[in-house]
Amino acid sequence: MMSSTAPEAQRRAEQAAQALYERDRASQALGMRLLAVGPGWARVAMTVRPDMVNGHDVCHGGLVFALADSAFAFACNSHNENTVAAAAAIDFLAAARAGDELTAQASELWRTRRNGIYEIAVSNQRGERVALFRGRSYRTAGQVTSLKE
Repeated sequence: MMSSTAPEAQRRAEQAAQALYERDRASQALGMRLLAVGPGWARVAMTVRPDMVNGHDVCHGGLVFALADSAFAFACNSHNENTVAAAAAIDFLAAARAGDELTAQASELWRTRRNGIYEIAVSNQRGERVALFRGRSYRTAGQVTSLKE
């Protein structure tokens, strides 16, 4: 793990997240927006579209999972070290419906040279928790992007 000043770490997180988002066609296709990122954390939002609801007229759980997973990806790659998911689990706490604005807030709980644990809370526009996701990351070789000065 690199050691750096807070401004350098923030710049690294922003550049890595932007590079990752530009290549992330899945998150873009689902209308996800990267709201903020910092070392070990990220916030991503998505509006539930009518084509995202299931037969019960609630947001498909896989799409709530996808939003949390994207926030997880931005958080665990915020150190500009290529990192992938090794495991993830989600608890659905409340239904989301078409028109809801969901926000996933990812936080790094623990990180070593190769592994990390992240918790992601998904909330709606009223601040009600919709889901709680926990992911375990694994660092692979390389960096997300070449840093710009």
